[in-house]
Amino acid sequence: ISLKQKIGDSLAVGGHLKNSIALCKDGQAFISQHIGDLDTESSLKTLYKTVADFTALYQASPSTILHDAHPDYASTRFAQGLPGKKVAVQHHIAHVLSCMTENELEPPLLGVAWDGAGYGDDGAVRGGEFFRIDAGRIRRVAHMRYFPLPGGEKAMKQPFRSAIGLLFEMNAKAFQDYASLPPLQQLEPQERKILEQMLVKKINCPPTSSIGRLFDAVASLLDVQQHNNYEGQAPMQLEFAAMRAGPVDDAYPLQIDLTPEDASLRTLNWQPMIEAMLHDISQNIEPGVISAKFHHTLVQMIRTVARYSGLEKVVLSGGVFQNKYLVEKTFAQLTSEGFLVYTHQRVPPNDGGISLGQIAAQQYVNNIRDG
Repeated sequence: ISLKQKIGDSLAVGGHLKNSIALCKDGQAFISQHIGDLDTESSLKTLYKTVADFTALYQASPSTILHDAHPDYASTRFAQGLPGKKVAVQHHIAHVLSCMTENELEPPLLGVAWDGAGYGDDGAVRGGEFFRIDAGRIRRVAHMRYFPLPGGEKAMKQPFRSAIGLLFEMNAKAFQDYASLPPLQQLEPQERKILEQMLVKKINCPPTSSIGRLFDAVASLLDVQQHNNYEGQAPMQLEFAAMRAGPVDDAYPLQIDLTPEDASLRTLNWQPMIEAMLHDISQNIEPGVISAKFHHTLVQMIRTVARYSGLEKVVLSGGVFQNKYLVEKTFAQLTSEGFLVYTHQRVPPNDGGISLGQIAAQQYVNNIRDG
């Protein structure tokens, strides 16, 4: 993939999940094969060998090493041991730049990065992010409202944890007021007490803006999926339910709040949507209809931020945009209003495309974090 500017030899080591690397040589970015999740010794050995093979094949001597901003990723630790200047690139900015580079786009534009998890500079588990990309500057302009994830990474395999965190953020008496809902029914009385104390005392309950975890929470509320046997199972079940629902045009209420600390940053408040969804659940509305309305609300969120931005070009990146129903509805809505919408075609929208975005980050500013 050709880069817009002449950049010296550089190496990007990608993220932790679905790892790939990218090498820049003579203004061209070369992306490796899928290496996989860096949880095992064998995948790490594949990472090391791929870097050695790529640098030898292209006769490159990378002077800059780019990596994810998460300090504990195996790829980050590997990068720190390599010679050369180290540059940390925030996870979701890398997603946006990956799609932007693949489509050979110039700023200004709006980047939407929605996925399951990525490290934020505030320590939060991010994944519902909007960025304004200008020449030489990248700025976070909106994000999904945070909610706590009880148990942290455990929530990735147990969607009911995301739902309980969401309900607790809405109502500190969630364990009493929502005791009959499916997420809380997954817990034994003792487990319920432990989880409640974790949330009250904020122990191992990192805040998240992740759309992936929001999908998990909704799947649990609808009792569509309480345990993920593989990554993305709950969101996939919601997508299938929406597709089977037949014609549904409605969406849930949408609220966008100004951030007190930063008037230029908007917060997408999911609470009115969840409250209306709980009403539908109480009325025994079909889960597929509720899922379709949920998807449509997400589309309206993107449309509203796009309107607010005043930008014509919108890029969609991150694993959430593997959801065909969501992408098609978003594309149709935005293009009908005159926006130019860009998605991935050759590079994966999930973390397999992170390395390309890390390489591309050099065209803007060096140490890209929150912009």
